[in-house]
Amino acid sequence: MSSPKWSATPSRNISTWRASAWCCPQSSHLTSAAPGVSISACGTSYYAGLVARYWFERFARLPVDIDIASEFRYREAPLEPGGLAIFVSQSGETADTLATLRYAREQRQHLLSIVNVPTSTIARESDAVMPTLAGPEICVASSKAFTCQLAVLACLAIAEGRARGVLSPEDERALMRALIEVPRLMTEALALEPQVEPLAIDLAKSHNVLYLGRGTSFPLALEGALKLKEISYIHAEGYAAGELKHGPIALIDEQMPVIVIAPFDRIFEKTLSNVQEVAARRGKIILITDPKGAHEVREDALRMLALPAMPAAVTPLVYAIPVQLIAYHTAVVMGTDVDQPRNLAKSVTVE
Repeated sequence: MSSPKWSATPSRNISTWRASAWCCPQSSHLTSAAPGVSISACGTSYYAGLVARYWFERFARLPVDIDIASEFRYREAPLEPGGLAIFVSQSGETADTLATLRYAREQRQHLLSIVNVPTSTIARESDAVMPTLAGPEICVASSKAFTCQLAVLACLAIAEGRARGVLSPEDERALMRALIEVPRLMTEALALEPQVEPLAIDLAKSHNVLYLGRGTSFPLALEGALKLKEISYIHAEGYAAGELKHGPIALIDEQMPVIVIAPFDRIFEKTLSNVQEVAARRGKIILITDPKGAHEVREDALRMLALPAMPAAVTPLVYAIPVQLIAYHTAVVMGTDVDQPRNLAKSVTVE
């Protein structure tokens, strides 16, 4: 296998991310005047948009509709004129996302793109552009692009909350301080790599893996499952933890690894009850949490990755690191090409 070019962390520091949220002055006007937000994206970018929905609705009290671009373009959704349509794409050339942008223009939406290539077609056809500044993504599976998309979307949601009067100046400062701490927290997350490697050896023996999460951890469960599928070729599914009893629990036995993403937050107790359900059925639990979460867990038959404590607002950026490291090391154990997985292309420019 070639030397992996995989990178789970952004190439710029948090001050660059912060500046990117205000790099286009008209973006603030577009959001503050919009009656609602629609987000369209594909793959990993779609999962970044799912996280952003929680942020926009919580920090700015803006209703958000989000779609996979390939579905939205054929849904013929009625859009209220003057709404804000956000398009997230690493390459800025994704065919379905571009087609959705053109549909939104016909519906008289304000068009805002979040892309890593500011000269791309999606960027050129947008009213405003917010570059992620992630630097070149060499491997096919998006990694640092995902983190940078989250950073830009977080800054946009915070700025929108301030513009709409939902967040006070003190709220804004607290959230920005949390973002400024993200690089340090990521460094500590990367230090868990020696603990991830033995987990990956066991996961490499599995044929199926289940990921669970609640709130903003639910899109991370989807992202973790996608990464594992993409680069290790192991079947994996991500679910909202509250859906466990609505079907997926039937899959759990002593052979099923279940990766649970559960920072200690206001819904931790709910996720903990799901962990107990899995443990009762002898599922092989890998819990990604923090010191408080680790203290609350009483189950013996689980393996744990404990990240540092952090504000709930930034957990998606930091918890993405161990989720992606699990996929990376599992693929390395299995001997697959991490950078160029089979059947995949970096930019999907056709339907």
